[in-house]
Parts: sequence; C-alpha cells; structure tokens
Amino acid sequence: MNTTTKTSIRTAIVGVGNCASSLIQGVSYCRAKGDAAIGVSFPNLGGYTPADVELVAGFDVDKRKVGKTLGEAAFAAPNCTEQFHTEVSDQQALVYRAPDLDGVAAHMLSKPEDRSFRLSDAPEMARDEIIDLLREKGVEVLIIFLPVGSQKAVEFWAGCALEAGVSIVNGIPVFIVSNPVWAEKFTKAGIPCVGDDFKAQLGATIVHRTLANLAEMRGVQIDRTYQLNVGGNTDFLNMTEHDRLASKRESKTEAVQAVMEERLPTDDIRIGPSDYVPWLNDRKVAYVRLEGRLFGGARTNIELRLDVEDSPNAAAEALTAIRCARIARDRGMAGPVAAASAFLFKHPPEQIEDTDAHDALLAFANGDEG
Repeated sequence: MNTTTKTSIRTAIVGVGNCASSLIQGVSYCRAKGDAAIGVSFPNLGGYTPADVELVAGFDVDKRKVGKTLGEAAFAAPNCTEQFHTEVSDQQALVYRAPDLDGVAAHMLSKPEDRSFRLSDAPEMARDEIIDLLREKGVEVLIIFLPVGSQKAVEFWAGCALEAGVSIVNGIPVFIVSNPVWAEKFTKAGIPCVGDDFKAQLGATIVHRTLANLAEMRGVQIDRTYQLNVGGNTDFLNMTEHDRLASKRESKTEAVQAVMEERLPTDDIRIGPSDYVPWLNDRKVAYVRLEGRLFGGARTNIELRLDVEDSPNAAAEALTAIRCARIARDRGMAGPVAAASAFLFKHPPEQIEDTDAHDALLAFANGDEG
C-alpha cells in the first residue's frame, strides 16, 4: 500500500451551506486530532489523509457569507448543522459571490432570515472571472454542494471546471458524472470526475440498500418498500417546492432499485424527502419499511427509524471523494472514476453492490484495480 505523504489537495467549494460547514470543520478537526479523529472514512487513501485537503476558495450567494472567510461562513445563518469543531481559524480562504442562476428558488427568499437565503449585494462573478480565479488559486478539485434542483447552476460550474482544468466532485442529484454527454466532455478534456449525489456515511440510502441486499441474499421476496425522510435544514426547505426534488427522488429510488434482483413496480416503491420540520434543524429522520415473503409465502416486514445529523454524514464521504479525485489526477485518468463513484454516490455511472464497490475503491486507491 502506498503511504507516502503527498502535497495538499487544493479544493474549492460551491455552496457554503450545511454540508460545506461540516466539511470545513472536518478538515480542521482532522488536522487537530490526527489519528485520534473519530469516524474517519479511510484514514489513509492512496497516501492522502483528510488533513491533506486544503480549502482555497468558496462560492455562495448569501450576504452573510460572501466576503467572509470559510471559517466565518461555516457558522453563518442559515447554516444550522452541529458545530463539532469550532476552532476553524486556519480556514482563511475567502467566499466569493457566485451567480444566482437556478440555485436560488423564490420560496427560499421569503422565510425568516435565519431559515432562508439573503442575497448579497455584491456583483455576481462572471464566468471568465471564475475560471481565472480557479486557475489563480491552483484549484484541483471543485466540490458542488448546491441546493437540489440547481440544474443550470451545476452545469454552469461543471463547464467552468472543464475550462479551468479542474476535477469535480458532484455531491447533489443533478446528473453530470452519470450523464454520458457530460462524462464524455470530461473524458475528452482529460479531467477525472466523481459523482453524483452523495450516499451519506451511515444514512438512509446505505441502510436501505443493505436491508434490501440482505433480503435478496437470504431468498426473501421483497414486495414493496418505502423510505420517508424529514428534516429541518435548508435542503429540506428547498425541496418543499416539489419541482426541485424530482432528480433527488430518482437518485434515491434508483440506488435502492439497483440492489433488487427484480425491480419493483413504481407503485410499490416510494423513496424521498417527505416534509420539512424546522425544529429538527440539521437532523434527518428516516422511516424505512420493507414488506416481503419468506419461504412458502409466509409474510414478514422490517420497520426502521434512523436519526442522524445530516451534514457531517455527507462530509465524511466528501473527504474521501476529494482524495479519490486527486488520486485520479495523479494517475492522469480522465472522465468518471467508476470505483469511487459507485461506493460514494447514489447515482454513479455504474451501480455496484456496496461490499464489491468498497473493495473496488480500495483497489483503485492502492493502484491494484484491473
């Protein structure tokens, strides 16, 4: 295994919301704690540790974040995630004014100030300015944490990354890495990319997939299932506009359908965000049910309630994805990084059973794939 210490991974964040807050805290936490850091996915991956991630720029639209350092923006409203590491004075990179595009839904401007967006008066950066800044900062990886439903905005940032020669980690369910047209663009440009839509470290999707896979392994016939999620962060508030969550529902549903031996009819599977409960803040509560039949048709069902802090759950995997993107760059790879995408994301270019995907990711990181 390669354990050589390498240079830092220069990373920029698009969307300095709750997931970005957890990522910012997480980088500082891993630097401070070293081997004593709790809950780190893959402490050493291809010679890179989470502490090797260097956050060099952020992009956002909110007046409480634009012009501030990442350390300051991490705890600015409407962010409401757990503050598990508040000593982030090392995070001095600035947050720049991103274009609004469709990253800002109208209803996200009409709620109380501590719950929604408040647009900055600073001029929106032009595309050429952003590309120049990415080059000037030596950005290698651009991680996208925009609100669900930001189709035009994600495509805009993917285009900027292509022109600047920057890899993307697409954390949301706007399909770029798993879209053959965009995948081909990154391949032709000689730039690796990973995505789409993070599976959390121990979230509803990975637990649901595991239960469904266990049933299949044991010969249980799954007849119907649901996963209903509620939460109180801006992501759930954003998705109260149902037109914005179509891709999210598709991503989460496909992640579970992919582990079924036979796909369930549409009416027998229902997965996705269900409601916004403000007092939950960044907690997400998932209700999962599977109904099926054992030997001889004997009935069985499983009910599960999962309660997690949503954003640290994603940030753990983000730290892995960023390192995978850098490993791929080191090797001169281009286009989607299949092994990393399959393990870390709900809607990868190729779905792989989770234990196999885990092994494939390690083989990729160690240079043993193929």
